[in-house]
Order: sequence, then structure tokens, then C-alpha cells
Amino acid sequence: MGESVAEATITSWLKEVGDSIEADEAVLEIATDKVDSEVPSEYDGVLVEKFFEVDDVVKVGETVAIIEVYGDDDDEDLDFESNTSDEKSNEEVEVEVEVAAAEVEQSLNQAKSTTETNASYSDSNRFYSPLVKTIANKENISLEELDSIKGTGLDERVTKDDILAYVQAKKEGTANAFSQKEVSYKEETKTALPQETSLPKSSAPVSINTEDEVIEMSRMGKLISSHMIASTQTSAHVQSFIEVDVTDIWNWRNKHKNEFLRREGEKLTFTPIFMEAVAKTIKDFPKINISVDGDKIVMKKHINLGMAAALPDGNLIVPVIRDADQLNLLGMAKKVNDLATRAREGKLKPDETQGGTYTVTNVGTFGSVMGTPIINQPQVGILALGAIRKMPSVIETPQGDFIGIRHKMFLSHSYDHRVVNGALGGQFIQRMKEYLENFDTNRGI
Repeated sequence: MGESVAEATITSWLKEVGDSIEADEAVLEIATDKVDSEVPSEYDGVLVEKFFEVDDVVKVGETVAIIEVYGDDDDEDLDFESNTSDEKSNEEVEVEVEVAAAEVEQSLNQAKSTTETNASYSDSNRFYSPLVKTIANKENISLEELDSIKGTGLDERVTKDDILAYVQAKKEGTANAFSQKEVSYKEETKTALPQETSLPKSSAPVSINTEDEVIEMSRMGKLISSHMIASTQTSAHVQSFIEVDVTDIWNWRNKHKNEFLRREGEKLTFTPIFMEAVAKTIKDFPKINISVDGDKIVMKKHINLGMAAALPDGNLIVPVIRDADQLNLLGMAKKVNDLATRAREGKLKPDETQGGTYTVTNVGTFGSVMGTPIINQPQVGILALGAIRKMPSVIETPQGDFIGIRHKMFLSHSYDHRVVNGALGGQFIQRMKEYLENFDTNRGI
């Protein structure tokens, strides 16, 4: 996984203990906050032990399973009846095999016992490590108590120290105060997005008739919903809008799209042109390319553009174009097409949705003239591209003004008013407008 991915959730095991595995064959499936991926084996062998179960959260670098690897010559490795004097006898080998098998069986029994022990905590919407579940079960901590503990780990996850501190407080008779204090603090300071959370119910009662169908939200739907709620509670959202004449870009694309398709085997869309302009504008206004860490501002050295893409199931995903300012228009077009295609096919890698510093979403795809997008945390800005429409427009010429048909669109810029004031937010899309309206129609691709 990429450097920016710290952990992932196991969503399913594709192999069970005792199954044979070929090199490059998938062993398990994992999920980060948005992307599901398969984890392949690097060797031929047999799966002899699993250390984690489905829904467990595993940090990058941790061992998830043990595979007994075949040697270069399987026949030689399994030839226990060799007559050479320095090899072990059949009896010695059989004893060792029995001992090894007993150890594996003991480990599996322990893992099974732990899984059964932790089963009572499976109804929680929070993720707990096997160690935390084991400690909670040993100390007779109920699911309600466990859910009330404030975690100090990544995304406020409960760590070993957190559960032990709660156990100590419970023994001293201060558990209620400890829990209530931590829960209150969590509610006041919560800014990080947990990997999966229970969404608040509507404040107004929902009437459900017998003809109505109740559908459980998907895992990704829950994550997106939580992420949007967390963003609106974190950032002070302000929007600026500007209208842009993209007639020259429209005509230039029509002139080159067939040649591009013939030469590259791909479509030439408007998206890479807009992404190129966004990257240039961010270089002019680097204070848009930041994040907020408490009362500190983190200036990002790389311009990594998130590109919101619609999925077949109706959800959205945001693959990231890294170092977008270093790509020419051809490179940008190739990157945009590749990420969009693999996003729709579910073939993005976990790291390809991480590390974005600014996001662009195309609401015009569905005919919307403009939108007020929600900031993708921890970024401080997001740009919505409206639909391109033919519009009657006043055209200024040395001979006077006249009415003509032009291709126009709206840019909607949402930004975090905690650190981006109206002047910077407005200047940003004003410069974007200038780049688009002064597009070089003589350039090639």
C-alpha cells in the first residue's frame, strides 16, 4: 500500500487454513475508507494460520497470516525417505511433523476461542482490535461501556492503553465519571472521521408504511455520509461563483478530439483542460493548497488534485492526480482517463484515493448549472464545474457590442473561511477564468 495509507479493514478471506495458494493468487480482500482491494500471495504455498478475522482493522506492516512456502523443488523438500546418513529418520520426521501440526492446531484453537469471545462485540459500529476485545471480555466490560470509551488512537480508535485506563478507573469506582468526561470531550473536539460510524437518526420522526421499503446503507454510503457531516462541522463553508466563456475551448476540443481518439485510442474530454488550469491557478495561489492542523496551517509542497468520479452504484470516489502541475495536457488526459476508467471498474489501488490537496468535481455531468460542494477534509477548497451551455451573450468588439451565441459555464468554489478569506477565494476563480478564457487555440496535443 502507499505511504499515505496507514491501515485497512479486512472485508473477506478468500482462502481458509489448509488451502493451497499459487503465487499472485488473492488471499484476502481489504478496504480503506473508499477503495476495496485484493491482497495476493507472493509465493506458492499453503495457508497455515490467520491472525485476523473479517472486520478487523490492521495496520500496514502487521502480519495477517502465515503461508508455508513450497521449496524450489517440491519433490526434494517432501522426500522424507532419503537414505543419506546426515538426514533424519522417518520416525524423527514424523514426530516433528506431529509437533508442528499440534502447534498450528493450538494456535487455531486460540484464534477460534478469541473470535468466539469477541463475538458479543460484533454489533458495534466501531472497530476494536482483537486485543481490546479480549481485555474487555476478560474484565466483563459490556458493549455499551466499550462504545462509551474515548479512543486516543488513529481516528479516535480505542487502544490498549485506553481500555486499561478504563478498567483501572472502573476498579477505583470512577468509571462513570471517566466515561462521561471522555464522551463529553469527544463530542466537543471530534474532527477526525472514524472508518465507520453509526449515523444520527433524523430529528423528525420518520413514518414508515407497510408498503415502504427499508434499505440498509452500504458501507461506502455510510462512510461518505459521515465524511460529509464531519466536514460541515469542521469547516466554515463559503462559496464564490463566476461565469466563464469557454467557446474557444469548445471549438479547440471539437477540432482535435477525433485525431486524439485515432492516435491514442482514448476520448479527449474537457476534464484534463480544466485540471490543467486548476493546477496552474494553485501555483499562483499556494495558500489554497493547505490543510489546518489545530491552530497551525500546513502548506502542501505537492499539488495533488482529487477528481470526483461517479460509480455505477451511485456513490462517488475521488482518485488523486499526484503532482498535477508537472503534467502536460497529454499526460493529464491520459491520467484522467486511466483513473476514471479504473474507478468505474473498481480497480483503483488504496493509495490512489489518498493524499489529495484540492478537489475538483464535475456537477455539469448530470446537467447541473452550478453547485455548492462540500470540502473534502482535510483540504480547504473544492471546485465544482457546471454544465457547458449555449448562451446569448454580449460580445465587445472595436466596432461595438453585439449579441452572439457563446458556450458558457459556471465555476463554484467552496472554501474554508477559517483560513481562506473572500478575497483569496474570489481571486482564485477569477484567475481560473482568465486561464480558461485565454486558452491557446493554436496548441496541439
